[in-house]
Amino acid sequence: MSDPRPLATAQIDHTALAHNVSVVRSATDDTPIMAVVKADAYGHGELEISRSLLASGVRELGVCTVAEALRLRRGGITAPVLSWLNTIDADLVGAVQADVQVAVASPTMVSALVDAAGAAGRTAVVTVKFDSGLFRNGITADEWPEVLADLVRGERAGALRLHGMMTHFACADQPGDPSIERQAAEFAAAVARAREAGLDPQVLHAANSAATLTRPDLHLDMVRPGIALYGISPMPEVDDFDLRPVMRLSGRLVRVKKARAGERVSYGHTWTVPEDTVLGVVPLGYADGVRRGLSGRFHVRVAGADRPAVGRVCMDQFVVDLGADTTAVEGDEVVLFGDPRRGEPTAQRWADLLDTIGYEMVTGIGSRVTRRHTGGIDGR
Repeated sequence: MSDPRPLATAQIDHTALAHNVSVVRSATDDTPIMAVVKADAYGHGELEISRSLLASGVRELGVCTVAEALRLRRGGITAPVLSWLNTIDADLVGAVQADVQVAVASPTMVSALVDAAGAAGRTAVVTVKFDSGLFRNGITADEWPEVLADLVRGERAGALRLHGMMTHFACADQPGDPSIERQAAEFAAAVARAREAGLDPQVLHAANSAATLTRPDLHLDMVRPGIALYGISPMPEVDDFDLRPVMRLSGRLVRVKKARAGERVSYGHTWTVPEDTVLGVVPLGYADGVRRGLSGRFHVRVAGADRPAVGRVCMDQFVVDLGADTTAVEGDEVVLFGDPRRGEPTAQRWADLLDTIGYEMVTGIGSRVTRRHTGGIDGR
């Protein structure tokens, strides 16, 4: 009978997820939470994560695209969902019909949503995404008067209803950066101008994970955390905030073999065996999110010991020096990253090695890696 265990697994711990929600709640004095579940919930599984988050008391969900929002609706998610990164050729009619909020993030989006509301036969509920200084997606201060006038006309015609306004900080993860205060002031001014024009946004939100955990003055009506919910600190150089990693990435040894001193390993023969040892092959590579830039720079946990990955990371596999005295055998678990409280390597350590952020590590884990949900609300 064949072995049913997958070669590579991302274990998704819903107990850790619930713990992280409680950390956010404590930091916000129970301010309502919009949980960001874009990019397949940062690689963790959008439907399973969304269900757990809502069961843990999260009020709303945020995604980038209408396609992501409609997948949640098809998966049975009925909670409020906001989509904030779209062009006018997105399925806006489908979004309005499915009661998905679409952000007005460009001047052309207002008329497109008015048309979509007409086609759908119902009022479109919208949130304005205001660009207060990130200069990415969103309505700029120069564009705001024109967009305001269009929104007023849309509301008077019954096509639109302005539910909220949002903005996004450029440097909330850098405590004391003056841009934070400038952006907060720009956003407040935009909200005031909307109210002067006769609009009444009910929900204001600006705080990402960093601002949620460190700036209670910016919590407004709702906070919008993402990475913190998945157990990775948005400010690792400041604090871990008692967050617990939700994803634990592991594989299995598919080959164990002796190697003599002088043998050369993997593509390019970049590593030479210094003394007789035992090597193990792990079936994950850069196609699975183990970045090639990590080659020869990271450790994994095997048979209770930290062991170095050696040679180049390949598309589908990498090699580990298990040591001459190893007890490891084929089929043994290899932990690539997980919970440091258990002595396991971390995704943040990978990020540090690559001079990047933990977000990139977990979102980059590929579809060949089996997600296994455990614990908590939706775990098995």
